[in-house]
Amino acid sequence: MKYLIVGLGNIGAEYEITRHNIGFLTLDRLADNQKVSFETLKLAMKSEFKYKGRQIHLIKPTTYMNLSGKAVNYWMQELNIPKENILVITDDIALPFAKLRMRAKGSAAGHNGLKNIEDLTGGQDYSRLKFGVGDNFPKGRQVDYVLSPFTKQEFEELPFAMDKACEMVLAFTTIGVNMTMSQFND
Repeated sequence: MKYLIVGLGNIGAEYEITRHNIGFLTLDRLADNQKVSFETLKLAMKSEFKYKGRQIHLIKPTTYMNLSGKAVNYWMQELNIPKENILVITDDIALPFAKLRMRAKGSAAGHNGLKNIEDLTGGQDYSRLKFGVGDNFPKGRQVDYVLSPFTKQEFEELPFAMDKACEMVLAFTTIGVNMTMSQFND
């Protein structure tokens, strides 16, 4: 069985350690744990590894966040991976910092990366792992907030949440989205 795990983020040093890049950061941690590295290919940085008989493909789209669907659709077709075997890791301002929530499907909730994936893959029926980045910003300053770096305290807490997110990704590939949700979602 093949799986496509997508970490959302923006390319470029100025975005590297920002809240909006938590998908990239989580995939970097998973790749490190699995002792694999990324290579730049069409529309994405890509890596892959085997886990419990599953072939797991990781992509970090190089299209910038708002055009993530181009990379997801391309690699889904290229690797012939069904939509139910796709998991997208994304930041979520509606969740407290470091809170993780997996969903089997759902709306983009104003997230332009998710909206583009919906538009280009034909709907909301793909799994997503929402990584809480909090909502500590003044009204109308959402974009500045998600594109800002983590606080020192958040940065210290980040590895623990990313490790749990990596566990959830591997569980998704072995026990499926529903069992992963019941096991990990609070």
